[in-house]
Amino acid sequence: MLKVSVISPEAVLFEGETDSVVAPAYDGEVGILTGHAPLMALLGDGVLRLGSASARKFNVNGGFIQVIDNQVRVVTEKATPA
Repeated sequence: MLKVSVISPEAVLFEGETDSVVAPAYDGEVGILTGHAPLMALLGDGVLRLGSASARKFNVNGGFIQVIDNQVRVVTEKATPA
């Protein structure tokens, strides 16, 4: 499982575990599963999807994503539930 944090300047929008993350990186979507290599990428504008079955979705605008040791941190300038 992946430990995921979604953080905006206003609040922590999500903190928990999920089996997958699909994020709108600046140059295209990036998919993350357990065991993913370390990654740091800029986010563009789009939908952040957490989980494969009953996905939790957020509209994000800019920021970055970091993946280290099955921990995913999404820090975004603006995020709203989709």
